[in-house]
Amino acid sequence: MKEPDEQSGQLSAIVPYLLLALILTVVAFVRVRLLQTPLERDEGEYAYMGQLLLKGIPPFVQTYSMKLPGVSAAYAVIMLLFGQSAAGIHLGLLIVNGMCIFLVFLLARRLFDRNAAVCSCACYAVLSLSQSVYGVYAHATHFVALFALAGATILLGARDSGRKAPLFLSGLCFGLAFVMKQHAALFIAFGLTYLVVRALRQKGAPLKRALSGLALFLGAAVVPVALILLYYAKIGMFKPLWFWTVQYAREYASDLTFSQGLPYFTDICLYLFSTQPTLWLLAGAGVVVLCSARGGCSDRLFLLSFSLFSFLSVCPGLFFRGHYFVMFLPAVALLSGATLHFAGKMLAAPKWRRYSQSVPFALFMVCIAYGLYNEKNYFYLRTPLQVSRSLYGLNPFPEALQVARYLKNHTTSSDKIAVLGSEPEVYFYCDRTAASGHIYMYGLVENQPYAERMQRQMISEIESSHPKYVVLTGVDTSWLTQPSSPLVLSQWQGRYLHQFYQPVGAIDIFASEATSYHWDDKTAGDVHRSDSFLTVYKRKS
Repeated sequence: MKEPDEQSGQLSAIVPYLLLALILTVVAFVRVRLLQTPLERDEGEYAYMGQLLLKGIPPFVQTYSMKLPGVSAAYAVIMLLFGQSAAGIHLGLLIVNGMCIFLVFLLARRLFDRNAAVCSCACYAVLSLSQSVYGVYAHATHFVALFALAGATILLGARDSGRKAPLFLSGLCFGLAFVMKQHAALFIAFGLTYLVVRALRQKGAPLKRALSGLALFLGAAVVPVALILLYYAKIGMFKPLWFWTVQYAREYASDLTFSQGLPYFTDICLYLFSTQPTLWLLAGAGVVVLCSARGGCSDRLFLLSFSLFSFLSVCPGLFFRGHYFVMFLPAVALLSGATLHFAGKMLAAPKWRRYSQSVPFALFMVCIAYGLYNEKNYFYLRTPLQVSRSLYGLNPFPEALQVARYLKNHTTSSDKIAVLGSEPEVYFYCDRTAASGHIYMYGLVENQPYAERMQRQMISEIESSHPKYVVLTGVDTSWLTQPSSPLVLSQWQGRYLHQFYQPVGAIDIFASEATSYHWDDKTAGDVHRSDSFLTVYKRKS
């Protein structure tokens, strides 16, 4: 028979994993429950461009975007595996999120111990689902987190091996994170910083070996973007790629000053904290613990620098949107694990040793349970449509499904449509080609030097394409027009629609009642009862 102490030890080893399985089951249940949540416009962009990729049409040929084509390729793979639907895309996100959770576990296991690893990955699972980071939506930042975590895990494993292959693989992963979203350049900077500081700390280490390792890491990080540049140069589309991802992206990122961005940062921090206060407090305590050098971390330099650069990855452009913080969440989860590991060390004295595992873990479970309860409406009660409306207000994401269904039923695969508004999800849902490569209006109305040129380009493309249907979006957040915006497009659209099109669909979006749809002979012309609306026009015969 097993001794009581041995039985107790086995039980204490199993319990954390059982509780982790329970937490992950709850998170998976929420994600599965919300698979049918309508796509928002960023998802619509990636889905439409991924859809074109599956047809052999790469980004920047028929569509324009300031993002590199990494996420579009990732969406194409997801849709190839799970289908071209909102549910299929969100199922792919569930898989990506699960991989991130596992990588957080591996990182925390190497930095601390088993219990801290369990707590860290559970923390990431809940935080990355939170409404404060729009966790149910497959934003590019989830894919950045996946490749950044893979790169960081390989880099940490390579610190003492002296082998070159892990450095190459780590750099390659960080390079893949960059082509998902340019913000991930900060993770490449993290890897370089970590390698340089470690080399400086290792007195007597051969300089040539350190420099060759840095060169290998950086060279690997450049490979993904270099391949993209070479491909677009080969097909003769390098110029639009460079314009949108470098020239226009630079203007976009420099639009806000620090004083203008600070209120955004304050607001989002308050929102993040209000949704998951206990887990953010654990992470804050982890910073204090690590800075005091009492956290028992196997590589304090790694975790502190990873946390710093993860936070900096949120900052470019100073917009501080909620989903940007997904890139910071792996570090937050690891910092939470540092707090609980420190608590266990403090209870390691003989008098308290029996509580060194149970008390920290009980504390963590209270924090997790509060987080799962605090967002109960979002996690368990609201329907997918209600989640969309609660997070995005009167944005026409649920309505895009109905509009696209009508368009698909009244067009052929060779017909083109145009959306005057930033709703690329309409193109994806109805599987029809856009009459213009401008599937977002934001760049056309921003205070930037290319705005009027973009408007005239869109007008030219639409006029030459003769789209069978045009969808006019009367929702402020689909335009974000500024006082300084050029008026070329707004002055043109009224004349163009009146001359060549007739209204066949009127959709009014209300805050307190169901959306109203009027089609064909029931269409009330251009008269809408709501300030947020969509109008569908058909080209006159």
